[in-house]
Amino acid sequence: MNGPLRTTGAPGAGGIPRGGHPAVREIRIVLVDDHSIMRQGLRAVLEREEDLRVVGEAGSVPEAFAAVAAGRPQVVLLDLKLSSGPQPDGLEVCRRLCAEHPGIGVLVLTTFAEDRLVVESVQAGARGYVVKDVDTTELVRAIRAVSRGESAFDARSASAMVRSLSGGMPDRERLTDRELDVLRLLARGLSNRAIGAELFISETTVKFHVGNLMRKLMVSRRAEAVYAATKLGLL
Repeated sequence: MNGPLRTTGAPGAGGIPRGGHPAVREIRIVLVDDHSIMRQGLRAVLEREEDLRVVGEAGSVPEAFAAVAAGRPQVVLLDLKLSSGPQPDGLEVCRRLCAEHPGIGVLVLTTFAEDRLVVESVQAGARGYVVKDVDTTELVRAIRAVSRGESAFDARSASAMVRSLSGGMPDRERLTDRELDVLRLLARGLSNRAIGAELFISETTVKFHVGNLMRKLMVSRRAEAVYAATKLGLL
């Protein structure tokens, strides 16, 4: 485990100013990490932000599911290593949480910066991936982005995604012209129906193309497809 997160700025930095507008949208968070000191440090840092509220903690796989069920968070901060075993069991936790709670945003916060784990986390449904030496401002920004359904990666994780996505994609896996058309409209935030209207194709056909391009880009969400395509210079 890395040391405590680096803190930058005054309390509330990167968030809504203290004493600001009273109608603050609260972001409910569950912390999943097998080190209690890490969880305590995270709670102390995050609850300095007016819009962030930690509603649960977990130090093991069973506790993770119980804490999410009880706390109903928008965001789960998830370490990939939750036991002494050799495998990163957090990947399976991520996969199950995203399947059982479709609206939830999983943000991986871990010590591992391996390309493979970044990609596998995204494939498991994570919306973001940051390593534990991230500073507080970046972490808070990532949490807010994930809560809005956006993607969030630190610089190293973003680079890992790009390396994985651009590493020798075979011709049969390259995006077709039609998939690129769909991708450009996805980047404008259009729904499947609106994309179909723009391209004069059915909504079912749009859904087919979206599924294909997300598979080829190795992502699980529309926002991640746009992010990955931008990094690859496709947009």
